[in-house]
Amino acid sequence: MKTDTKYFGEITYEPDELLTFPKGLYGFEEEHSFLLLPFAENGTLFSLQSVQTPQLAFILMDPFSLDGSYAPVLQSEELQFLNVERSEDLFYYVMCVVKEPVPESTVNMRCPVAINDSGTALQVILENTSWHMRHQLGEFRREDNDAQQKEAPSC
Repeated sequence: MKTDTKYFGEITYEPDELLTFPKGLYGFEEEHSFLLLPFAENGTLFSLQSVQTPQLAFILMDPFSLDGSYAPVLQSEELQFLNVERSEDLFYYVMCVVKEPVPESTVNMRCPVAINDSGTALQVILENTSWHMRHQLGEFRREDNDAQQKEAPSC
């Protein structure tokens, strides 16, 4: 199948690559089909591209590349909706708002996108957490995190 994208032009994809958001995303409840497209091979930055609306794409990041202690805990209804028993059985991405300079870009660690093995996805709001909706990327610059990164990621 083919689709136009915001950042990559026209691409070809297989139906099993689609992520299905039965409830849509916050503010975009009518959008249900997306592709997760990496900006670089083995990178931590992705485009969540709507298949229905070519100009609609969100920048996502791997939250674990920002903070290895990130451990989202979903509510039982969310786990049931995603057909998993534990929060650890899911893949997570956080939305990034790109700003200039890049360290002032923000990530929403409070409302990650959770994806199960079959490609069903849900944006959730984490309860009982210290994570916020607008963490600046510069906050994650840590010298003691040699295994994950030494400088702020670029969006």
